[in-house]
Amino acid sequence: MYQRILVPIDGGPVSQRGLEEAVQIAKLTQGRLLLVHVIDELSLALAMDAQSGRAGSYLQSVRDEGARLLEDAKRGAQAAGIEVETALHERYGSTVYPSVITESSVDETVIAEAKRWKADLIVIGTHGRRGVSRLVLGSSAERILRSAPVPVLLVRAPDKP
Repeated sequence: MYQRILVPIDGGPVSQRGLEEAVQIAKLTQGRLLLVHVIDELSLALAMDAQSGRAGSYLQSVRDEGARLLEDAKRGAQAAGIEVETALHERYGSTVYPSVITESSVDETVIAEAKRWKADLIVIGTHGRRGVSRLVLGSSAERILRSAPVPVLLVRAPDKP
């Protein structure tokens, strides 16, 4: 069954729901988890805004936050008796400096990690957006679903009342 379960996490409540579901599956199958966090351009943009005026420290703060997210999630899964590994990736895309910056989207990074780690399943929390909001915001979960080499379980956020 599903012994090697990859879970992308971003620290949000939807990602937490995906992690919780993955932990339940791992308990049932005596499986293990690989928690993956990808620092991308959006992470950096949010950090730059939060760090306004301290440009030199924003990248390190994003790295530190990613490591903290992974460690917190790992601790929670281990408390449930699950064996856990973590992976922190940095991926940035740019047409301005293509020789300097590695072009790779979050979904490509997750898929590459699933292949490298030989995952049996990918569990992803998703907002389940529809219509224009999905088109405008895009969907890493949908791109992973379409390209993944293994089954993907999408865990939807609850509908807002």
